Amino acid sequence: MKLVVITGCLGFIGSHITRLCLENRWKVLGIDKCTYAANEGLLTEFNAHKNFTFLKEDICNLKFLPDCDYVINTAAETHVGNSIIDSSDFVRSNIDGVKNLLELIRHKPENVSQKPILFHISTDEVYGDIAFNKHMETDLLNPSNPYSASKAAADLLITAWSRTYGVDYIILRPTNNYGIGQYPEKFIPLSVKALLRNKKIRLHDAGMPVRNWLHAKDTALGVAKIINAGVINEVYNISGGFEQQNIDTVKQIINCYYNNDGDKEYEQWKELLNLDYMRPGQDVRYALDDSKLKNLGWSPKYQFSEEINTIVQFYKNNFRW
Repeated sequence: MKLVVITGCLGFIGSHITRLCLENRWKVLGIDKCTYAANEGLLTEFNAHKNFTFLKEDICNLKFLPDCDYVINTAAETHVGNSIIDSSDFVRSNIDGVKNLLELIRHKPENVSQKPILFHISTDEVYGDIAFNKHMETDLLNPSNPYSASKAAADLLITAWSRTYGVDYIILRPTNNYGIGQYPEKFIPLSVKALLRNKKIRLHDAGMPVRNWLHAKDTALGVAKIINAGVINEVYNISGGFEQQNIDTVKQIINCYYNNDGDKEYEQWKELLNLDYMRPGQDVRYALDDSKLKNLGWSPKYQFSEEINTIVQFYKNNFRW
């Protein structure tokens, strides 16, 4: 039986990881400071498990970590647009918060049990964009915006604390996650919300940027695969290999919204787009080589084309402020 602390357990990726850990009958201490993006309604589901305990706390203010096998850190500010407006919360949560977790692990006494491994959820954006080929785990970090810079800083803190203080870690760098449960500031739920409001979908840079889509359930399965493999002090990319331009993704969203199955093209889809906005520091394409993780036996189980309609219908029928 594994003992895991999951920070950001009520966030999107964190909730999927929490759910899988509970299904695996691991004991979970979920920690979340309950920001605007947290889904506190998940506590009803999670508290139904006897092996779940919840603590409302900011990772920057944590003073104690219990004995456990892993601290899975999904707590973060994640919205690039917000970071461009004001990066203060991103520096605090994504850098100062990670430093605090590292220090709590570093100072845990070793006379009782082995110190936990920090399993940090990073992002593909730490590499910056890449026009051709794919980023490897050994590539230099070259972030393009305040959000990705804060995540890159956290990655570097972790590897530095490992080398200097012997803190064990895993860093996982996923591509764009999608699925049910995202706060509607993210691309898919935000697009559906615009359609619900009879508003045009604001598509950055004419929809030309390319993104790689990975289901959050596959991300959670990747976390479990790495933990069960028992590896430490490694960095893993996780992507699944499906990529397309944002304009093609939004076209699929519109088709699913109006046709209820996405198999037919909504002829007026271009009229539902606003292509005037150019994002500062826009990355043209993200792409990761995740063969290292696949060599552990992981492979994606969820295909974007098969999942997108169910997800669009969920957001269409479940409004969230």
